[in-house]
Order: sequence, then structure tokens, then C-alpha cells
Amino acid sequence: MPIFMDRHDMKGVTAAEIAEAHRKDLEVQDRYGVRFLTYWFDDKRGTTFCLIDAPDKDTAQCVHREAHGHVAGEVVEVALSAVEAFLGRIQDPEPSEDHSGAQMDCGHRAIMFTDIVGSTKMTERLGDRRATELVRAHDSIVRRCLSRSGGHEVKHTGDGIMASFASTSEALDCAASIQQEFRRFNLGNPEPLHIRIGLDCGEPIEDSHDLFGSTVQRAARLCAAAATDQILVSEDICLEGGGPDIFKQTRHRRFKGFSNPVAAFEYIWTNPNAGR
Repeated sequence: MPIFMDRHDMKGVTAAEIAEAHRKDLEVQDRYGVRFLTYWFDDKRGTTFCLIDAPDKDTAQCVHREAHGHVAGEVVEVALSAVEAFLGRIQDPEPSEDHSGAQMDCGHRAIMFTDIVGSTKMTERLGDRRATELVRAHDSIVRRCLSRSGGHEVKHTGDGIMASFASTSEALDCAASIQQEFRRFNLGNPEPLHIRIGLDCGEPIEDSHDLFGSTVQRAARLCAAAATDQILVSEDICLEGGGPDIFKQTRHRRFKGFSNPVAAFEYIWTNPNAGR
């Protein structure tokens, strides 16, 4: 059966009430041939996301309707591999010792893209073998920083990496660490590697796009628009990251797929407070 993720607006509802609603879904699901795999609850934004194995969207909604009446505002079909890559799990979280739900994963993620500057010209100049070695050096540095910062690699893009973070601050720290690592790498290498980075954040379902659809697109566009050794971030990253001394607003950009100009901010990774 296909896998779906739905989105509920649940402002004012507690984590305990969400857990109880999920329990009621599990009680009813067998009557409809549906399996509720897990859920995420964002207390700050008042949203809940359910991951469901169901024949179709309507049948999944029938379970919600009978179990507790909280039907979803949006439902999209997703791939389990993508859910696991972005969100890290496809099963119910381990209950906390105090059962308060305080540690509940909200599902909100920061998305990061890295890109090797001038990779095509680098391959033309050095040849496939040497260029491949430099791409591997890039991969090693980025993956080492991801491991230290709690980031998860979503996919390799050929000349860059796309990653997901549960924390915006961890994403910013990782981006700064990556640039700092490349600066150190270039000091001792005759063939320097320069990269650019783009960051945005958002929730799993936005306006019925794919999983993290507009967040992924915006992060990728910001990365492509960044200059050599630059980190460009969205307004949401800037607002969540705090510290105006580490962000510098740049001109608004017009990106393919976005009807309105997108605000872009440079993350000053050379600032002593960056990579904190």
C-alpha cells in the first residue's frame, strides 16, 4: 500500500492529548486496513504530522474521523526512504521516562545544501580521476562535520551534499564548521577546494508539495546563488538563528518556482560567534 503523511492544525493541544489521539487511531485502524506508523508533534507551531500506511487518503481520514474527529488539513503521498532520510525514523518514538512528551520530535527541519564551486571547470582542468579525488575530499569533510553536528545526509548531488538537521542552530554550526574546515584544507593543498552553502528550514508538508518541498527548493536555490565560500540562509533561518551580528541581509532574489522575491541573508561564518 502507499504511504501517506498528513498535517493537522492542533493549536492549544498538549503532547499528552496528541499521544491519546494516536492511541485511538491505533485502536480503530484495523477496521479500515490502515496502519499508523508514527507521528510528530510541534508544540511551538501547533501542528501534528502522522505517517500512515493506507489504501488511499480518504481511508486514512476515515480512521481519524471515527477515532477522535481530528481530520487532517493536508495529506500527501511520501516515500519511506525520504521520510527516514529527513526525519530519522518511521516508527513510534521511545516513550520518555516521565511520559510528559517533552522530548517529542516536532518534525521541523533545517535543510542544507553544499556545492563545490567551479566543479565542471575543475574536472576539465584536472581530469576525471583527480577531480573525483577532490570530490571525495569534499564528501569526507562535510560528512565529518555532519557527524559532529547531528546532521543527517539525505543525498549526494554529484558535486555537493544535501543534509537535514533537527535543530537550526546545529545546522548553522555545521555550515560554519564546514567552511572553516575547507579553509584549513586549502592552506596545505596546491589545488584548493571552495564551496558554497544554502540553508532553509520548514515543516514536512507545505502547500501539498513533496516532503519538505519548498524548503528543499529554497535551500537549493540559496546555495546556487551563494558566492564562493559564502553561506546564504533564508529569513526563517535568520529569525530562528538569532544573533543579528552573524547575519547580513543581501538583496532579495528571484528564484525559479517562487512567485515572490526571496529574502536572503549571508551567515558570517568568520565571526567568532559562528560555529559556536
